[in-house]
Amino acid sequence: MHTTNRTAYWLITAALATACLPKLALPQTPPKGDTAPALAPAAQSPSPPSKPMPGWFSVTDFGAVADDKTDCTKAFDDALKAADAADGGIVWVPAGKYRVRELTIPRRVTLRGTFEAPPRHWKSGGTVIMAVPEKTGEDGRPFCIMHECAALRGLTIHYPNQKATDTPDPYPWCVRGIGDNVTLTDVLLSNPYNGIDLGTEHPAGRHYVNRVNMHALRRGIYVDKCFDVGRIESLHIWPFWQMDGPIRKFTIEHGEAFIIGKTDWEYVTNCFCIGYKIGFHFIKTAHGAGNGVFTNSGSDVGPLAVLVDEVQRHSGISFVNCQMMATVKVAATNRGPVKFTGCGFWPIKETGPQAILDGQDTVSFNACHFAGWDENKSGQACIVAAAGSLIVTGCDFLKEKAVKHVVLGEKLQSAVITASRFRGGEKIENHSHGDVQIGLNVGR
Repeated sequence: MHTTNRTAYWLITAALATACLPKLALPQTPPKGDTAPALAPAAQSPSPPSKPMPGWFSVTDFGAVADDKTDCTKAFDDALKAADAADGGIVWVPAGKYRVRELTIPRRVTLRGTFEAPPRHWKSGGTVIMAVPEKTGEDGRPFCIMHECAALRGLTIHYPNQKATDTPDPYPWCVRGIGDNVTLTDVLLSNPYNGIDLGTEHPAGRHYVNRVNMHALRRGIYVDKCFDVGRIESLHIWPFWQMDGPIRKFTIEHGEAFIIGKTDWEYVTNCFCIGYKIGFHFIKTAHGAGNGVFTNSGSDVGPLAVLVDEVQRHSGISFVNCQMMATVKVAATNRGPVKFTGCGFWPIKETGPQAILDGQDTVSFNACHFAGWDENKSGQACIVAAAGSLIVTGCDFLKEKAVKHVVLGEKLQSAVITASRFRGGEKIENHSHGDVQIGLNVGR
């Protein structure tokens, strides 16, 4: 094609594409009755057309009132059932605050609010569902149940009756998926006691969680019975509902952000938590243990960044380009490989070792750096490997006045420590009766 013809072709194509773009309405504004402190506006999606397209159902057409007073449970339920009867659809929730006791999203139905990105705070305007379930403890009905192929998109869920004290009320899970292909995106879970449950009741394979903010008080996300590749992306678990005070203390003493049970291929990327007792917790359930790859993620300001009770024996878990504050612990029950590549570790003031390894399989650190340990001045090493096998290659231990860098216990089966830098001189204690290879390290 000649240059002139090619230019004309692209100009015509661009003009046709522009002409085909829909005329979108401006985003809705928060209701005038909201007296909450103003925050920077969050990104919101446009309103649906004045004459709704086929497959769209607005909760206001079924009687919902966004006044933060009216019980809108039946209106939401009727709209969701109408979408279900139509073989699937979108239930639209305009901007405002809606009081709801419980939700059930049927198969192939999306409950959608105004946000195109998760807001920071429930006072940011947009679509806010005020969750007012009965206080039945942790084991009651979840607030929102999602069936297979259901989606929750573009809204905030806030518990107005939750207490900001050192003993918050124990609510059931905020969202529970009870089928495969459940999706949550552009959602803020403002202050649930327990956040997202994917796998307690039914298999939850191929779940997709993306761009979700959450201040879970006790548990963030739980995965189990995932028999076919779950994906969690840009899940940000942080204490911004109440940044200081007794709630913060409760979370760092009791909170668990990511709890991973049985899952076959869990892909987790760009995820973060701060201020939890356990950042990433790997457990074995009645259905087995899991595996997964965790990239560009981290656990900040907590005593245990990673706790491995057990992972799959043949596949294990891998952390790549992650950041950990403070300690990794592999329990004696673990029989699968655990790998850290290109990760950074640094301490909190209570930190002793940054890695406590009691498992029966191999734990490897490659191209990692360790910024601080023995902060409690108890004379402990950065890595304490009591059992299993240890591989350390190309790592940098930054503390120049360390009492110890690595301690190898008597039950350790094997170790390779090589091509690493130990600031202030290599300090390795070897009590192992197994095969230990140490060499080509530097001490400056």
